[in-house]
Amino acid sequence: MDYEKFCSQILESNPKIRFATVYDQWAVRVGGGMRKGLTSLLSEHKENELVTLSIIDWKARKEMSKWLGKTKYTLAEYDLVKRFSLYLGDDYLLLVSTATDVDTDEVVDKIIKLYYKNQD
Repeated sequence: MDYEKFCSQILESNPKIRFATVYDQWAVRVGGGMRKGLTSLLSEHKENELVTLSIIDWKARKEMSKWLGKTKYTLAEYDLVKRFSLYLGDDYLLLVSTATDVDTDEVVDKIIKLYYKNQD
């Protein structure tokens, strides 16, 4: 999959999406980034820390899937943003941040449709 294209499509799908990036299981960015014209609310160091914590959480959820089934996504709602983690198979993690007033179901449904549309 072309993850740059996939993340661009996510950003284009809703103007309230601030950030869409795919990481591998070692926290290496493989595509995406911040919407042009926006500034990250986190320093680069804090962003890297958040990505690392998201990868650790992802690996823990993969372990729990033996009993609960696969995790489709997780959501954290902060005062300033919503942060989604979507699991792209066993090897990639998509992190998305949005404005707080975004429709959660609409965002998740659109991302899932785009994911399947972009399968090679």
